[in-house]
Amino acid sequence: MGKGNLKGVRFIHTHLGEEGIDREDLTDLRMLRLDLVGVLKADAQGNPRFLEIAYLDPETEPFGCRVERLSLQEWGAIHFGEWINERIVALQKALKTGRRVDGKTRAIVVVVSTEGRWEIDGLLEEIVELARACDVEVVGHVIQKLRKIHPAYLIGKGKLKELVMTSMEKGADCIIFNRDLAPAQLNTISKMTELKVLDRTLLILDIFARRAHSREGKLQVELAQLKYMLPRLSGKYTAMSRLTGGIGGRGPGETKLEVNRRRVRDRIASLERELRHLKTGRELRRKKRKRGGLPIVSIVGYTNAGKSTLLNALTNSHVFVENKPFATLDTASRLLRFPRDRKVVVTDTVGFIRDLPKDLLGAFMSTLDELRDADLLLHLVDISHPEFEHHIRVVEEILREIHLDTIPTLLVLNKMDRVSAEEVMRYARRYNAVPISAIHRETLLPLIDSIQQMVFPDSPAALSAPNLTQELV
Repeated sequence: MGKGNLKGVRFIHTHLGEEGIDREDLTDLRMLRLDLVGVLKADAQGNPRFLEIAYLDPETEPFGCRVERLSLQEWGAIHFGEWINERIVALQKALKTGRRVDGKTRAIVVVVSTEGRWEIDGLLEEIVELARACDVEVVGHVIQKLRKIHPAYLIGKGKLKELVMTSMEKGADCIIFNRDLAPAQLNTISKMTELKVLDRTLLILDIFARRAHSREGKLQVELAQLKYMLPRLSGKYTAMSRLTGGIGGRGPGETKLEVNRRRVRDRIASLERELRHLKTGRELRRKKRKRGGLPIVSIVGYTNAGKSTLLNALTNSHVFVENKPFATLDTASRLLRFPRDRKVVVTDTVGFIRDLPKDLLGAFMSTLDELRDADLLLHLVDISHPEFEHHIRVVEEILREIHLDTIPTLLVLNKMDRVSAEEVMRYARRYNAVPISAIHRETLLPLIDSIQQMVFPDSPAALSAPNLTQELV
């Protein structure tokens, strides 16, 4: 049944007291998409007096419902079939005119946290940015601070009903959670809300699918998607199963669900074989580059810290740049020339993010393998972000997890033009870092000198600008 249709059910009842249509009636009307909810009022002798009705009306508040009081004569004069058709047409028209007028999906963002308010603000900003990177229009948000996560509904059944009401009021097409949902939670919430439900991992995977351009990047995205999908394949096709025992039970006797799972596993194995083959070719290219004696400087950091902008500024290149999370997915390498005919290869990598699922990190390990041959890591930090210190810890933790914390690292504080000079100097001293603004190339000289000193220890200490050239490696 489409979103613009009603369920074909009318609910007429009475209340023990004097009240008419109440909030619970309106909630049932919205949640169940009933044709109508009515409360029949009677006098002291029990004789019917009038009928108070409520029906869905997208132009009416509260909750997009209209409440009317009708006498029994007025109610009897209504041609109910025509009246219902008018309601359906109004709802469908609202869907067409009120949603996706610019081609965007409209979403309600749900932030669930067991931590303090300061963290909730950062989580909200991050999930909204991830949604924006998927071209999703965020039309509202719900914040829920919990002591304990509900195993079935995540935020509790009552709060979930309120969320559905909010989604209907805002004309939302989907609900986005800032946390990863267990398969059971995803199924339960989807059935209860009848809306598309996305969790954080699925949102990130969608961004990766949009950003991947190389063959290897596309394969990595598909692999991560299938690994996400496998445990979430539901048993809704079991009604079509042909279960058998003994000989032949594994062939035609498999359930539809088992067939789907087997096909997904086969595809995962095929993708992993192809990625291993591509990895072999990439390793040969890396060995060739190493034989050439060129040092490698890799830029790492939290997503949207300005890594691609820095690569372009250092090497005078034109790598794609966008002010959105994960704008870079495929590794890019460019050549940076120093005086005395010295060169380094500068590489740009995919950004890191907090609580990155292990399967997602594992699927992109081949991309991060590029970092293993680096002679120097430039850990780029957006110093203007209110949570930049947390971002530093997240990146350092991921580097330790993938055993890259032994490579010499230079901390670089980007976007120094967005904070006061006093703050810049204070943080630079605290972290022994180099402050820059990647969009102002004149600020890069101290960074260039630091790179030269760490990669070529015999270089003179004086600042000297390199010959910025654009060369693809």
